Amino acid sequence: MVPFKKKWLIYVILSAVLLFSYRRTVPYAFAPDANYSTPPKGFKFEWKYFKEKHPVKSFVPLPSDPVKTPPKVQHAFSDQSFKEILSTQKPRQEAVKQTFLRAWNAYRKYAWMHDEVTPLTRGSYNTFGGWAATLVDSLDTLWIMDLKDEFHEAVRAVADIDFTMTKSVEINVFETTIRYLGGLLSAYDLSGEPGLLTKATELGNILYVAFDTPNRMPVTRWKIHAAFLHHKQEASAHCLLAEIGSLTMEFTRLSQLTKDPKWYDAVHRVTKLFEEQQGETMLPGMWPLILDARKRNLQGQRNSFTLGAMADSFYEYLPKMHALLGGVDDMYGRMYKDAMAVVAKHVLYRPMVPDNADILFSGMVTAYANRNVQLSAEGQHLVCFAGGMFALGSKLFDIPAHMDIARIPHGSMRSQRTLRLG
Repeated sequence: MVPFKKKWLIYVILSAVLLFSYRRTVPYAFAPDANYSTPPKGFKFEWKYFKEKHPVKSFVPLPSDPVKTPPKVQHAFSDQSFKEILSTQKPRQEAVKQTFLRAWNAYRKYAWMHDEVTPLTRGSYNTFGGWAATLVDSLDTLWIMDLKDEFHEAVRAVADIDFTMTKSVEINVFETTIRYLGGLLSAYDLSGEPGLLTKATELGNILYVAFDTPNRMPVTRWKIHAAFLHHKQEASAHCLLAEIGSLTMEFTRLSQLTKDPKWYDAVHRVTKLFEEQQGETMLPGMWPLILDARKRNLQGQRNSFTLGAMADSFYEYLPKMHALLGGVDDMYGRMYKDAMAVVAKHVLYRPMVPDNADILFSGMVTAYANRNVQLSAEGQHLVCFAGGMFALGSKLFDIPAHMDIARIPHGSMRSQRTLRLG
């Protein structure tokens, strides 16, 4: 008979062997405690071959109608005013360029291929999956500023980014989409560098798996390792409006460039749900900050409505999507116009200031079951974008009143000048 201690030792050894064997079957990049610094040579998984649990049977195609001639959105300067502005703008442009270069060179020196530079410690920090967020997010800026040497160096570095590897247990699909996928696509559109579209497609195939849920609503805070191992995944019951609703432009553009409708189909399904329930929320026309994507319920768990944090980019993308699709799908235009009518009525306000200056702020609204609406007269830095949104919407949809509302940034600038914290 085997002694107890010897028997116990045999069990321990066998358990260790089995555990080691199991770990070897887990793909390297997604092993929770893998040694990320020394990947197996040649390992590469193509996410486009991922076998979905809830595949789409029929894709919604991109609109095929002839693109409408877009209205002119730029201001028409006279020759004289243009010359005067140019003489002022050139020095300003150069100052901005030098400021950018100073930051870029610091990133290049201290944080190359990491997400962010930490200027005080001259180190680096990975906040967005560790895929060189600053580098990818700066590609289009490098091109626009005519920093072509820096741009091509960055493009070469992009080829070394492996989106199948991350130390992050959970990734933010929204942040990954707007920073990485958006950065790659915009730089490709500007430069035509084929490697950028290749990388964008590679990342798009990964992000697409976040939509592999029973109701095709995406997981916005996505456990990518678990998804790779085919663990069950569902959309969140507590989803931020901006995170689930601001994937449309990047996914649509990727479908346009690759002629593959799957990405457009994914975000179109989400947008259709928003359209269907736009008039059914506590503040009909707008959508609340927090939604139940798991039950496809957009009525909201907190009846707070704003153009600010946690909502901002969802509204911003509506007129831009109308333009991106060439004006042939009026769904985005209708949603934008209906939402902004409610914003103008309930969310915007003129603050009381000593000199009675004509400035606008955008606040936070709480809606109640009896349809009463209460405005919280606050301001947010993130709302400053709304000036550009209203100006664009004014031109795209011929709404002159929105150009007047576009003065919202004046309120932001005044706040920075007068408040102690800027």
